[in-house]
Amino acid sequence: MHATCPRPIRPRGTNRGHGVDEYAVEVEDDGPGVEASCLKSSHLRGVIFDLDGVLVDSEPPLAEAAVELFAERGHLVNAEEFKRFIGMGEDRYIGGVAESRGIELDPVRDKARLYEIYLRLIRGRLRPLPGAVEFVNECRDRGLAVAVASGADRINVLANLSEIGLPQALFAAVVDGNHVVRKKPAPDIFLEACRRIGLPPAACLVIEDAVSGVTAAQAAGARCLGLTTTFDAAQLADADWIAPDLAHAPAEALAW
Repeated sequence: MHATCPRPIRPRGTNRGHGVDEYAVEVEDDGPGVEASCLKSSHLRGVIFDLDGVLVDSEPPLAEAAVELFAERGHLVNAEEFKRFIGMGEDRYIGGVAESRGIELDPVRDKARLYEIYLRLIRGRLRPLPGAVEFVNECRDRGLAVAVASGADRINVLANLSEIGLPQALFAAVVDGNHVVRKKPAPDIFLEACRRIGLPPAACLVIEDAVSGVTAAQAAGARCLGLTTTFDAAQLADADWIAPDLAHAPAEALAW
């Protein structure tokens, strides 16, 4: 019997504590080797973009907002402490630092406050990363399905896209961290994006800047272009291609 690509399934319940909505999916884990029958066997038909560090550099204002949040709660932290939680969603972003420091946060209240601070900080400040708008348009001109798959919550995803002039309407799907139960490095968010654009992972290119995102893309069975906007090339070595940004994306990444 041949292994099959992982399938999204509906969970029995809703994890509101982590901001997961009632339509969030969880992906069955069929064990090692599942990707072998799916991986890198199709022509490119779709491109799935992570958001932060790929289309926009929103990590500095997000870290700034998180530092301000912790300061309001009476704790001094620095932006570098959040780096290892990049790409894992805001729950883990602030929760991971809180856990490492032994700080108790109120997940709902404090994440809502994080958004308030962040949305104030980004007004008129965010710009698309080099080549981002042009690359999205090139993919669309080639007839490729384009999607966004970000571990951030929807309020942040849509605000960021709007600020950089790439509105939601340009994409066939926009998947955020509330749409899946398991976050990166689990492959669920990319599998859900593939499902929503009607393509198998093997026909999709994922563009990521985070180590957890590259791991998730590979686990999903997609090819991956890693951008060194956040982590260096050695840390992204599992990606199929590596570039400094989308302005310097290798032609081969869209040529298979």
